[in-house]
Amino acid sequence: MSFYSKSSFLQVHGVPTLSFVLLKPDSCFTNCYDPMDPNGNITVTFDIEQYTSDGYVARVTIQNFYQYRHVDKPGWRLGWIWSQKEVIWSMSGAFATQQGNCSSFKFQTPHSCNRDPDILDLMPDALPQNRSNDCCKGGILDAWAINPAKSFSSFEMKVGNLGGNSTGYKPLNLTLLAPGPGYTCSPVIDTDPTVSSVIGGRRQEQVYRTWKSTCTYSSYLASKTPVCCVSLSSFYNPAITTCPKCSCGCREADQSRKQCISQDTSPSDLVSDTDILKCTDHMCPLGIHWHIKNNFKDHWRVKLTISNFNFGRNYSNWNVLVQHPGFSQQITTYSFNSTVLPTIGVPDEVALFWGIDYYNDQLLQANENQVGSATTDILLRKEMGAFTLRNGWAFPRRIYFNGENCEMALPDTFPMLPNGSSRQNPPHYALLLILVYLTYKTVCFLF
Repeated sequence: MSFYSKSSFLQVHGVPTLSFVLLKPDSCFTNCYDPMDPNGNITVTFDIEQYTSDGYVARVTIQNFYQYRHVDKPGWRLGWIWSQKEVIWSMSGAFATQQGNCSSFKFQTPHSCNRDPDILDLMPDALPQNRSNDCCKGGILDAWAINPAKSFSSFEMKVGNLGGNSTGYKPLNLTLLAPGPGYTCSPVIDTDPTVSSVIGGRRQEQVYRTWKSTCTYSSYLASKTPVCCVSLSSFYNPAITTCPKCSCGCREADQSRKQCISQDTSPSDLVSDTDILKCTDHMCPLGIHWHIKNNFKDHWRVKLTISNFNFGRNYSNWNVLVQHPGFSQQITTYSFNSTVLPTIGVPDEVALFWGIDYYNDQLLQANENQVGSATTDILLRKEMGAFTLRNGWAFPRRIYFNGENCEMALPDTFPMLPNGSSRQNPPHYALLLILVYLTYKTVCFLF
């Protein structure tokens, strides 16, 4: 929920409606999900394709339905608890990290005898005899809105030790790391068996049985500190609204480089994929800058820049989500891919931006001379009945990087127009809106 919208916050000379200010007591429980991706989840599907003398052969598919949250390195990690005394005789397309105690099996050694197997994806260079269809992506899944064809991964396993005449038992307590914590998975349930098309779509085949679980993400459960912050500027004011100080926590530079690296220190001997940052006031690994470049008769032009302050990490397949009222009109992006996403209950439109393959789809790490960056110009058509540069209308309401909410300054610090009309002392009801917003966020966090 954004605490200011085109219909309320922008009308600073009118009184906001009570329906906006007075939140219902249960609003937190109905809106403490991501309204910009209301159907987003990662679905894990177990399809029993064949029965054996003591169990079954199953195909397990991990499908990322999040529109803008992808699974990055080191990839997904899947686990569960067996209902009975199942073992995994063999696997293709993935592997169990531990074999466990298989001493009771005299003539054939299972792939894993653990009651709680821990499963990882194989790498793209896996040998042909270890592969299965749609496997071996190193655990990386693209976001659904960016590349559906690379948003899922599958593996096969032969499950046994169940005796004869068993149709299988649903796994219990499914867990997912993708790659870190924050995901909660529903109980595994029976669903309609999966149907697939073969022979060029002229025949349909059905598996014997299908189980499913959906896993959803919460940044509160992940206990993540912010990873990005937003700064703002405009052609009509030389002042820059910088990232809020300590947006991602305050840390001091030290000689052991445990916190951050100052400008006079060389980062050349850092280990790859370490999170060592350039020392800044905001101490965020990533900064996003929104600059209003030009105001034309029918359009206005914005420059969007993403900066990587991390000395040891590149960000592959990155994406940026921006909530902004101007996206209700036609937008043209010059150096990024972009699309407008469907939302529920969001007062402004939401656009997703990501890099172009083999050009800027990797946000490079910083070095001793400069930070890594990617930038594009965005041309937005004006909604003539509503367009104004006053009261922060031309600035974004909320920005996410790789699905994580970026810290933003309060609207009363946005660059003001030369005549000062865009930064007035906020009236008492504007302060009330800010107080309501902060209370809302606190209650959501508690529940």
